[in-house]
Amino acid sequence: MKNGNDKLRNTAPNQAEPFVTTIKDRCRVCYTCVRECPAKAIRIAEGQAEVIAERCIGCGNCVRVCSQKAKRVRDAIPEIEALLEKGYPAAAMLAPSFSAEFSEMTHPQLVGMVKALGFQSVHEVGFGADMVALKMRELMTATPAKRYISSACPAVFGFIKRYHPELIRNVAPVVSPMIAMARILHEETGSGLKVVFIGPCIAKKIEAESEEVYGEIDAVMTFDELRRLFLKRNLTPERVELADFDPPHSGKGSLFPIGRGLLEAAGIRENLLQGDVISANGREKFIDAVMEFSAGDVDARLLDVLCCDGCIMGSGMTTPNPPFRRRALVSQYTRETAEKRDPERWRSELDRFGSLDYSRTYIPNDQRISPPDARRIREVLGQMGKSDPEDELNCGACGYATCVDHAVAICNGLAENEMCLPHSIERLHRTVRELNESNEQLANTRQALIHSEKMASMGQLSAGIAHEVNNPLGVILMYAHLLKDEVIDNPEIVEDVRMIVDHADRAKKIVSGLLHFARQNKVEYVAVHVPELIQDCIRAIRFPNGVSLSVENHLGDPIAELDREQMMQVIVNFISNSLAAMPDGGKMTIGISGDDTRVTVSVSDTGMGIPEQLRDKIFEPFFTTKEIGMGTGLGLAITYGIVKMHKGELGLQSNTDPEKGQTGSTFTVTLPRRQGGIGQ
Repeated sequence: MKNGNDKLRNTAPNQAEPFVTTIKDRCRVCYTCVRECPAKAIRIAEGQAEVIAERCIGCGNCVRVCSQKAKRVRDAIPEIEALLEKGYPAAAMLAPSFSAEFSEMTHPQLVGMVKALGFQSVHEVGFGADMVALKMRELMTATPAKRYISSACPAVFGFIKRYHPELIRNVAPVVSPMIAMARILHEETGSGLKVVFIGPCIAKKIEAESEEVYGEIDAVMTFDELRRLFLKRNLTPERVELADFDPPHSGKGSLFPIGRGLLEAAGIRENLLQGDVISANGREKFIDAVMEFSAGDVDARLLDVLCCDGCIMGSGMTTPNPPFRRRALVSQYTRETAEKRDPERWRSELDRFGSLDYSRTYIPNDQRISPPDARRIREVLGQMGKSDPEDELNCGACGYATCVDHAVAICNGLAENEMCLPHSIERLHRTVRELNESNEQLANTRQALIHSEKMASMGQLSAGIAHEVNNPLGVILMYAHLLKDEVIDNPEIVEDVRMIVDHADRAKKIVSGLLHFARQNKVEYVAVHVPELIQDCIRAIRFPNGVSLSVENHLGDPIAELDREQMMQVIVNFISNSLAAMPDGGKMTIGISGDDTRVTVSVSDTGMGIPEQLRDKIFEPFFTTKEIGMGTGLGLAITYGIVKMHKGELGLQSNTDPEKGQTGSTFTVTLPRRQGGIGQ
């Protein structure tokens, strides 16, 4: 058993190239291959699925389920073409599932096409299956007290060698049909024969190169590769000479690719009452069966297991036929050939080759990893936002059955945190929220900068205008007052002069406002009792009938360092604007709040509200919503400057749509409570 800290190698010992690899450009990291791999032989590293060759049992589930065709099986075509080109006597052995794969042609056409590739003879592995079935029956009869696991499926005993080596003693010491048929052919023709197996199984490639039977099979080709070779050689059923399989011919061994086919061929009954024989097919069922057999929960004499739902569903198959159609085709072929062939000859050939050695051994290839401690698992779960058991959704999106399994895989270097879909979605949402907040802050900052630049430019312009206008305006006022005194006895002229004086006074106020707006006044900080400041502002204004006022004071410490006169001007301006927004009466609320570092004053009204298209303009000089002659448009601009000199912030919320709630506006000013010293 490996230590969890050991880094897993990418290739198995003495193996030139992994049997299954990932085409990285095609892999979309959907984790389907991780989910379907019974051996968990797929590692996710840097966002890429990578097959770990020494853990791979060759079941081909990852190849079959990958919608992007991102899994590549080591191609045997170049090797087989080289073998045939050298002129060696070569025999092709077809797995019995060929009848399900090549349903569009007769078996004489298929045999003719295979021979046209250059094979001297073509044989049925079904006869090797017949021999294996016979030897299994003899084994169980000779050792009635021993429990066995069938050895026909290389993916199953490959799984046991790697992940349940304690069960190797229970794997039947009988070769698979492929090896059995190879031994028969070598016995028949001699050791110079090159044997090529053609079937539906990728795991057969691994079996052929395993140490225990190395050299008995020269090459393994899947049905998919055979079809590609036919296409490359431009071979079709119409272009070849028909031929039958070379002997020995199969019997019921042709049923091996169907679930329970071994039992049928061996004449072993799966008695549900006695439970001495159990059959399990498929990725999940075979693992459950092996684990329960190991735990002693299954007290069966024979555990007949296949990694796929029968070899007819192997990953090397290409037929679009559904499972039961494939099953029917295999049964039909077995039934039809049994009617045509001589059963006596079949039995004599079983007797003839029955004396060969069909035994084998299994060398453990322990790939188990020591489980990480519970503390480390909880730590990894915490990194994925699963602090409590109820946070473990066990959704399976990562490819692992449970969140704990995923965490264990991360500890063992097989997985990554990012594989957790709920965690990734939460991180994405958090990132989106943070980006939205950042964008909002950037937009506010940009708006503030634009406004500050605009205010600075307008301040310079205002100062220039006020300076140029102030002197002649003073002369106009002086002579207007003198003229008023001189014509006091002439009522008609007095009224005209009085109008000149009034409008000149108004112009003087505008110029004064411009100067105040443009002037960078020094802020004189003093300790101010904020609630008392608010009361002084209220007393400075006459509230009309119909307007109710409430003051909500939530300020703990009432003292803040402010320029009292300037802040009084700010609050009075807010109150005046709110009153102007409620000509028919309403409710005004003044709120005072804050914390240890900041003080906030808000003035709310139930007036008509400020239209959204005007809200960005209200702090600009000379902009006003009041009638001509009723306002200078400098009040809020001056307020903005005062607040910025206090290093504070101005806020506005307004609603003009009654369907969305109470109409009205709320002006908010937030100021630092301390300025680092009074009087600076």
